[in-house]
Amino acid sequence: MRFLEGLDEDLKRSVLGQFRDLWTHASTAIEGNTLTLAETHFVLSEGLTVRGKPLKDHNEVVGHARAIDILYSLLGRELTEEDLFRLHEAVQTRAVVDFLRPNGAWKREPNGTWCIDRDGRRAYVEFALPDDVPVLMKEWLAALNAVDVTQDLDQLIESYARLHVGFVQIHPFWDGNGRLARLVSNLPLLKGGCPPLVVRNEHREEYIRALADSSLMVGRLSPETGVWPKGAEAYERFSRFCRQEYAESLAIIEEARQVQAERAGSRMGPGDFEGFME
Repeated sequence: MRFLEGLDEDLKRSVLGQFRDLWTHASTAIEGNTLTLAETHFVLSEGLTVRGKPLKDHNEVVGHARAIDILYSLLGRELTEEDLFRLHEAVQTRAVVDFLRPNGAWKREPNGTWCIDRDGRRAYVEFALPDDVPVLMKEWLAALNAVDVTQDLDQLIESYARLHVGFVQIHPFWDGNGRLARLVSNLPLLKGGCPPLVVRNEHREEYIRALADSSLMVGRLSPETGVWPKGAEAYERFSRFCRQEYAESLAIIEEARQVQAERAGSRMGPGDFEGFME
């Protein structure tokens, strides 16, 4: 991964460990996991449990960390439907014996969610119908694999936002869609040599409101509408949110490069990291 270039091996391990812990903690906490960042780090680093915390919460963070490893292994090729199923099985650590709730397969029941619109009123977001998922996900996968990863950083973040909204609006699985969207939408950034974008759980409300804003503008997707039936204005609020969230990812890399520079007996100039990302 190019964002690790020039770092000593211990700093590379440190950066990857930070992203693993932050990404896993934030993404699972958004979905209700009760482990703190420190506890998540303890579970993933030591392989031990935290007293008084549910077993399911431990399994969720271990499963998410495993999904990150799988994601990294996919950087050298295109993402396939089978890869998505494998990632879904990693994050869905609960064994559910229910034909209508399969792990590693598309959903078999309609789903949707209530949200609050811009006027403060309750509104219902209906996701794509089960029969429409295979066609829509084929389009989504084609768009993901077609992203030009040589684009500049701002364009890659725009791609992340567009892919993220599209995935969530399809909602192809019975559960785990948010965690998967926050994982796989990062592929263009990672393939482009950039660190992943981590949506922080402290910003959960802003994140959900920005997603709901896009979802309400787009409406229910179908093979007739396609995955992205609206123009860029439908994704503007969420794109802006993503650009704000990316600051922490850049800060992690900058800190590591400062340590590396100090080891070399010199400090980087303020514009050096920007040049690295171009």
